Amino acid sequence: MHHAARRAAQSADTPLLLAVSGGLDSMALMRAMSAVASDRIAAVATFDHGTGAVARAAVRHVDEVASARGLTVVVGRMDATSSAPEGREAAWRAARHAFLRETAAPFGARVTTAHTEDDQIETVLMRIMRGSGARGLAGLYADGPIVRPFVELRRSALEAYMASAQQSWVEDPSNASPEFTRNRMRHDLAPALRRADPGIDAWVIALARRAATLRRDVEEFVSATVRPDVRKEGRLVVASRELAGYDRDSLAVLWSSLAGRAGLALDRRGTRRIAEFTISQPRCGSIPLAGGWRLEATRDSYLLHKAVATTSASATPLPQHGSLDWGRFRFRVSSFAEHDSPWTAAIPCTGASLVRAWSAGDRLEPAAGQRRRRVRRYLSDVGVQGGDRTGWPVVVSGDDVLWIPGVRRSDAATDRSGRPVRHYVCERIDR
Repeated sequence: MHHAARRAAQSADTPLLLAVSGGLDSMALMRAMSAVASDRIAAVATFDHGTGAVARAAVRHVDEVASARGLTVVVGRMDATSSAPEGREAAWRAARHAFLRETAAPFGARVTTAHTEDDQIETVLMRIMRGSGARGLAGLYADGPIVRPFVELRRSALEAYMASAQQSWVEDPSNASPEFTRNRMRHDLAPALRRADPGIDAWVIALARRAATLRRDVEEFVSATVRPDVRKEGRLVVASRELAGYDRDSLAVLWSSLAGRAGLALDRRGTRRIAEFTISQPRCGSIPLAGGWRLEATRDSYLLHKAVATTSASATPLPQHGSLDWGRFRFRVSSFAEHDSPWTAAIPCTGASLVRAWSAGDRLEPAAGQRRRRVRRYLSDVGVQGGDRTGWPVVVSGDDVLWIPGVRRSDAATDRSGRPVRHYVCERIDR
């Protein structure tokens, strides 16, 4: 136990935030880490899931033991309004993980958990049942930010360690409830599988190690060959040419890695759809994915992003100084015309100029004598499609569209001598 804790502390490049629930495994983690690497512990984080007296008692126990060892303790509590479509277990997990990430950030620390080899076996078996691909079958062996000192130790080693130290812990009664999938796996399904095949644990561990190796190799290949661009808020862009020529199975493997970098875990259906969409080599269009995600195709790239509701007002005056955040865009006043770009415009100072979302009937007259065209056509010309088109701004004066930021200006939004204008620059703030 001490060897595993010391090795984890020495290999980590940051301080460690210990995730301690008060149960046997996590209390063993705190005891072992504080015994051999107390100077590497940034804090102990414990989370009250709001399930009653036992949860409160567990938090108090963690606080008392950690404080006695001179460790900083941070306590989080479940928001009573939190929920998840997958049920209570998913809501607890999401809230706990968010708390751990937010707590670790100010310390510059890595979250450290007490997951054991037993947890790894259960995780991989559950993912097999869900039909996960190789990426998911790596389970807890997948490279990531979380430190798991005990992932190669069985739970029985932790039990023996705690018994020898006569260290107490608080048993969560929900760990025995058949309501939760992991409990059914731990108490019913896994024991039944071991009775049927005593070697199944070794088989699962070997499978997970092979999957983790494959996952690592794919990640290296994607970084070196596909070269995706991960932008703000999990938006991922990859050049279409980098995915040309692959078959469906290869695209399924590549897209699983790409989606993971954006924060999306593709299910089997999503993986199949995204591979089929890519192999058709579309130059425009989009497909929806689970959880509000969407893959969009443009002339030369794919954009994977999570759709967000536009927060813009229906019509907002352009600022006379400073800047205005409008939905996914920012308009700022410039003291001069920065460059000749469709992202800049010279708007007449006379009259009220507003920014609003484009509508189906909007037309723009680019210059005197040229034919008026629908804004929709201009957006299509430059590859603004699907969800990205929703809420795209136009700057108007009365009924006239002066400027489609990033796309085209009218003659009325061009700097000309003898006419007082105010220079504006528009930029995307979601990339």
